[in-house]
Amino acid sequence: MPSPAGRLTRALQHRNFRLFFGGQSVSLVGTWITRVATSWLVYRLTGSELLLGIAGFAGQIPTLVITPFAGVLVDRHDRRRILLVTQAASLVQSAVLAVLTFTSVITVKQIIWLQVVQGVINSFDTPARQAFVSEMVEDRRDLPNAIALNSSMVNGTRIIGPSIGGLLIAGFGEAWCFAVDSISYVAVIGSIVAMRVPPRARHEAAEMHLLDELHHGWKYVLHSVPIRSALLLVAIVCAAGTPYTVLMPAIAKKVFHGGPNTLGLLMTGTGVGALAGALYLAQRESVLGLGRIIMWASVVFGIGLVVFSQLTSLWLSFVVLAIAGCGFMIHLAATNTILQTIVEERLRGRVMSFYTMAFFGTVPIGSLIGGVMADRYGAPNTVLASGIACIAGSAWFAYKLPAIRAVIRPIYRERGIITVPAVDTGGKTL
Repeated sequence: MPSPAGRLTRALQHRNFRLFFGGQSVSLVGTWITRVATSWLVYRLTGSELLLGIAGFAGQIPTLVITPFAGVLVDRHDRRRILLVTQAASLVQSAVLAVLTFTSVITVKQIIWLQVVQGVINSFDTPARQAFVSEMVEDRRDLPNAIALNSSMVNGTRIIGPSIGGLLIAGFGEAWCFAVDSISYVAVIGSIVAMRVPPRARHEAAEMHLLDELHHGWKYVLHSVPIRSALLLVAIVCAAGTPYTVLMPAIAKKVFHGGPNTLGLLMTGTGVGALAGALYLAQRESVLGLGRIIMWASVVFGIGLVVFSQLTSLWLSFVVLAIAGCGFMIHLAATNTILQTIVEERLRGRVMSFYTMAFFGTVPIGSLIGGVMADRYGAPNTVLASGIACIAGSAWFAYKLPAIRAVIRPIYRERGIITVPAVDTGGKTL
């Protein structure tokens, strides 16, 4: 039996995933630095919660529109090449943002348009990256661990990035944050080039019209109770729950009377909890029981937002945000794991594009609504309403869980995940 450390890192024995993990770790530190710097720059230039919401909306709305079509292309074409193009494009986008800020000609309008450009890039990058994980890990038994480690990487950098971003903003200004981010993309591009990936077999569906393939993927998601229900809960939680991150500069300044370092600390608190949640999932050896975990994790996230909205203590807020971040990440990573486990390979790109749309694509709607609500009712009251909506979504998912289990058990048996009769598991396989 492998040691706990061996269970935690077993996906890293695969060379391609190890390369990706290292390169992406460097790049994501830069990404989180830029996220903090962008939101702080918008708030410094405008002092407006509404424009914070609009900037968040602009960066995410392309995902809602473009990602379903991108999923078809991800199923049709070489995913590694798609990632090379998207990472190179992201490098250029960050470099342009740095140059405009260094020369002091940056405007909110330019920031918003560059956010739109990055949103278009992410519409192709995210489903390609999610689907490519299955190609980087040769042993499918290690796929859940790879997904959890990927989430750990995202959230480990989420701890480091905002902290560095806050220091860079305070000491040197936002432009250096964007420059560091641009340089960081070199690491992930190098890791993708160094991979050895066999060419993918071309599916017959690749000869179909793009809209026909998109419709086929949509029908597959719509008729699958587990996939449909899981994606709907992700959409509810992300649309209702994530605007608090967009409003964080206003909360840091108005509630805690702080600056960029305070913003970095609050964002780091969320990242600490999210990393803990991802590591918890990484040490699990089976997908069994993830349905209940999804339900309770989203409840924890919602309660965390409700409590955070009422706090005025910075360090207590750090702890509560860590708990909320843990719940949020467990919910998302567990959902990703179930989807990647049960989906048909030929439809993986399209299903992960719908996951991306439910995750990132609904955020702009929430960001815009959150900005409008915060402008009228204040950021704390907006966060309170967000938490209540997440708890309501969790209650709905709990109601659907028996029907989800009934559909997913045969899939688990077919794939060898369940090796004993369902009655012996006490009916708690999901």
